[in-house]
Amino acid sequence: MSHPLDLKPWASRRAFLAIGAASLVASFLRPARANPLGETELTTSTYAQGTLPKGVRSRMIHGINGLDVHVLEAGHESPGRPLALLLHGFPDLAYGWRHLIPLLADAGYHVVAPDQRGFGRTTGWVNGYDTPLAPFSVLNMTRDALALVSALGYRRTAMLVGHDLGSPVASYCAIARPDVFPSVVLMSAPFPGTPAFPFNTAESEASSVQPNTDSQKLAAALAALDPPREYYAQYLSTRQANDDMWHPPQGLHEFLRAFFYVKSGDWPGNKPHPLKARTAIEFAQMPTYYVMDLGKTMPQNVAPFQPSAAEVLASKWLTDPELAVYTEEYGRTGFQGALQAYRVYSDPDLNAELRLFSGKTIDVPSLFIGGKSDWGTYSAPGALDLMRTKATTRMRGIEMIDDAGHWIQQEQPSRLSTLLLDFMKEVGGADHTGG
Repeated sequence: MSHPLDLKPWASRRAFLAIGAASLVASFLRPARANPLGETELTTSTYAQGTLPKGVRSRMIHGINGLDVHVLEAGHESPGRPLALLLHGFPDLAYGWRHLIPLLADAGYHVVAPDQRGFGRTTGWVNGYDTPLAPFSVLNMTRDALALVSALGYRRTAMLVGHDLGSPVASYCAIARPDVFPSVVLMSAPFPGTPAFPFNTAESEASSVQPNTDSQKLAAALAALDPPREYYAQYLSTRQANDDMWHPPQGLHEFLRAFFYVKSGDWPGNKPHPLKARTAIEFAQMPTYYVMDLGKTMPQNVAPFQPSAAEVLASKWLTDPELAVYTEEYGRTGFQGALQAYRVYSDPDLNAELRLFSGKTIDVPSLFIGGKSDWGTYSAPGALDLMRTKATTRMRGIEMIDDAGHWIQQEQPSRLSTLLLDFMKEVGGADHTGG
C-alpha cells in the first residue's frame, strides 16, 4: 500500500520541489506496471506481448460496480452485434479465452471477456487476506457482470459462458436476471442449485438451523487417510496459499506450467469418473492437484508432474510466450484476489445471502460443457446430477469434449465454438442484440 510522503515541518519548499521533481523523473523512467496491490492502472497497448490473435484488443472500461475492468474483445468494430460475455475461472484470466474470441467474433458476435474481480489488470479491489470478503461474493460478482453489460450499451447478452469459478457467477446471473441473461453455458463446474432454507420446521422441537459441519468432517477424514490428504479448496482458503504459489521454489513460470499441464488433457494420468459419495475414500481417487498430499503446498503437489521440454513444445494451446503472460500478471498481483472466491464459499454470511434465491432454478435455456479428461466435472460428488435434475429446468444437454482437460477454451477452442454456436442457434441467441 502506498503511503503519503511524510514531510517534517521544517522541510523547505525547495527540498519539497526537489523530491517532487525526482519522483516525476522516476515515473517517466519506470515501466507502466501496477504494484502487487492492483492499485495502479496499467496501459493496455503492450498487453500479452504480441500473443493476442488478430482482431482481439485489450482495453480498460471504467466505473463497473466500483471497478476499472480490463477486457479482451473482438467484433467491436460493427455496432449492433449480439453480445457474448465470457467469464473465466481460477487461475485463469480473460486471456484464457484468446483462442475462442476470434471464432465467436467471426460468427457475428461482439465478444467480451473481462478479468474478473481479483484477477489480472482489473483494479478497484483490495488485495489482502484480511480484507472483507463481501466484495468478492458471488452476488457482487454477479453485479459486476450486470454492470459490465450495461456499460457496454446492451440490455441483454446473447451468449453467457462461465468457466470454473465463472460458472457459479454465470449461474446466478441467469437466476437473478433472466431478462438480461436469457441463456447460459456452464463449463467444468456443474451448478448444484441454490442453498435452501430448512423446510416445514415450524412445529419441530429441533432448531431449524443446524450447523454445517460436513466440510470439517470431510477434512478430518481425509487427514486420517494413509497417506493423509487435503481437499484443494480447503488449502486454497488458507493464509499461506497465496505466498506458496506466488513464490514457489521452482519459480512461478515453472509452477504455472506444471499446474496447467497436469489439469489438461495432455497429462495421461487424468481418467476422471463420477464419485459415489462425498467421503474421504471416494475423494482420495482424485489426483493430488485436487485432493492434495496433506502438508505439501500446491507447487509441491504438482512438481512431480512437470512436463518435459518435448511435452512443452507439443502444448500448442499454451506456448511458452503465452504462459509468460500468466507469469507476468500473477507475478505482479499474486493470487490472493483470485483465491478470495474459495474463502467466500465457507463464509456463513455470504452463503446466507444466496438463500434469497432459495427454491429458484435456472429457467433459461442452459448447456453444460466439460472436458473428458477433467476431474472438475466430478470434484463435487452429485453436483452434475443435481444440475441436470433439480437446479435447471431447460437444460439442453451435457457435452463432454474429447482431448480436453480443464482448460477447454484453450485446449479445444474450435470444438467448443461449434457447440456454443449450435446451442445459440437452437435457442435463438443471435436475435439478442444490444440497445
